[in-house]
Amino acid sequence: MIENALLKANIGKRNLLFIGNNVVTETLYERMKKDPKYRIVGLLGMHTNGSIRNLGSIDNLADIVKKYKVEEILQTTSGLSKTQAEDILEFCRENHLAYSFVPDLLAMHKTNVEIRTQSGIPIIKMKPTPLDGWGRVIKRGFDTLGALVGLILLSPIFLLTAIAIKLDSKGNIFFKYLDDGSRVKRVGQHGKLFNFYKFRTMHPGTHNLRYTRLAEKNARKGSPLVKIKDDPRITRTGRFLRKTSIDELPQLVNVLKGEMSLVGPRPHLPEEVAKYAVHHKFVLTIKPGITGLAQISGRSDLDFEEEMRLDTYYIENWSLWMDIVILFKTFGVFFKGYRE
Repeated sequence: MIENALLKANIGKRNLLFIGNNVVTETLYERMKKDPKYRIVGLLGMHTNGSIRNLGSIDNLADIVKKYKVEEILQTTSGLSKTQAEDILEFCRENHLAYSFVPDLLAMHKTNVEIRTQSGIPIIKMKPTPLDGWGRVIKRGFDTLGALVGLILLSPIFLLTAIAIKLDSKGNIFFKYLDDGSRVKRVGQHGKLFNFYKFRTMHPGTHNLRYTRLAEKNARKGSPLVKIKDDPRITRTGRFLRKTSIDELPQLVNVLKGEMSLVGPRPHLPEEVAKYAVHHKFVLTIKPGITGLAQISGRSDLDFEEEMRLDTYYIENWSLWMDIVILFKTFGVFFKGYRE
């Protein structure tokens, strides 16, 4: 009763955009325009009937979504290439738009879908992830509290680590600058760059050797990532810091600033993200984490695609309990590295 009153006052209506130009589009439009839950802004694609406002081609999708504040997309056309269909799907995922389509339009390989009917026509809808809505708020609160407690409790380790780094080699305590003097950056949520904090584990001025003299030692050839086996750039202290993951602790500051999360996908370098395929970019829909499902499942031993699969699973199945379990298992990785 309250919902109906709000909808009549145009409160709570969802702006919906059609992508389609067939009889199904017409049928759904005629029925859904009477549904008080929706405000149909128009369609994208060739259309000859005139009863639905044509807003242009699919190439203008991003601009149309922004201009009309679209919240939901309903795809009814099968006249798209596989690449176009995948691009639309990934666009919706990256921008947290509700996305539905009439069956047999896409070769869906995801499990987070539900089937419903609208005016007797079956429609498949991509479910929102648990990190949409209140899940995001809960996770942020947990991150803030965890980062504050972590910085206080781990401050003695910060001090001892700083002393060890200075005694072992010349250079800054933190890995803040690249060989050309620019700040160390990582790619965050929605592709936004941020200043990345980490204890220095390598000799100064050796970062770019991974792309030149040491490129042949890359254990992850064929993927966007670089992993140098028996890396000669790492200091004695650095090897211990990496084994125990202590070098990652300064990222608690990134968490406190809202740039990272305690748990999430690994934060990657801009040059690595530039090589991502379209489906890899789904991991950029949430904040990167200090630790994550991939890190406790094999760390650098995983191949890139397996890492992406684990991160995607984490996003689609997130829960606060999952974060807590991953954090406890991370402590296990720490103590294992310490014993070794």
